[in-house]
Amino acid sequence: MTHLSFFWLSHDKDKVLTALRSEFSRLASKSISSGKIKLPPIPDVVLKIQKLCTLEGTVIKDVSDTLLEDPSLTAIVIRMANSVVFNRRNITCTDVLTAVSRLGIFRVRDIVTAQAIEQLKHSSDLNKECNALLRKSAARSREFAAVMTMICEEMIIECEDASLDYLEPEKALLTGLLADIGLFCLVNEYYDYLEQGNYLDLELAIYIFDNECNATSYHVLNHWQFDVDFLAVATNKNSTKNTEHPINYIDIARIASHLLMFRNKDDAIEEHDIEITLEGAEALYTLSNLTNSQFNNRIKETLRSSGL
Repeated sequence: MTHLSFFWLSHDKDKVLTALRSEFSRLASKSISSGKIKLPPIPDVVLKIQKLCTLEGTVIKDVSDTLLEDPSLTAIVIRMANSVVFNRRNITCTDVLTAVSRLGIFRVRDIVTAQAIEQLKHSSDLNKECNALLRKSAARSREFAAVMTMICEEMIIECEDASLDYLEPEKALLTGLLADIGLFCLVNEYYDYLEQGNYLDLELAIYIFDNECNATSYHVLNHWQFDVDFLAVATNKNSTKNTEHPINYIDIARIASHLLMFRNKDDAIEEHDIEITLEGAEALYTLSNLTNSQFNNRIKETLRSSGL
């Protein structure tokens, strides 16, 4: 199965095979396997927070003090801490210490990383084609994340015995936003490859991105020590091995991908098999039967209610 976040691409096996034989594909694969793929150039504050999250002695004040070094990220964290998705008790906070305390240090790390990557996708100064691809990726990531959140919320509502209370719509949102983080690295590698005087047709490059995005996303998120749920969604591989829980975030991501393929009338849906629980089936049925206008409005409302 291809990468979840590339449900919007048309697939052609012959082109994939051609792309896989290209020099750029071999270079990208080598960079990934050796761990030398370039990481996204995110702000120092985000890197500091990621580092703090790996240290045992880190406390909330350490993260909030670091966050204050970047006023724009501070404002985003406070806004999201007060959003419907992240503020279940509906208690408004106005200071960063309270916001970090409410969210937790790892959730703050997830938020600032996702926000930094989205900003990079919109502000990158590569060539016209690469910039357009990154902007499209940013839009699709938001859509995918919103649909994951919607499915997670529907499943919790449909569950009658609270057995899905461990699921968090806010985590579904963030795993979706970071699902194709490897694409940013691959597009930059492609741009550097062209700048060195080489040539590869963009259409073929996109098929390489599709093939290599799983491994690249894993490398980036694992380097930043994100948990197994983020790694599973980014690689489209269930590595959580959690038999305690009937459904994981990778299951939600696959249902979201299936739903978007259905709504986009993607022919590839015929080969897209998913395992689904009763709650998942009911959520899929509910969201599949919305009109296009209702579905798009639901996505917009979900993004608004998350503070994005």
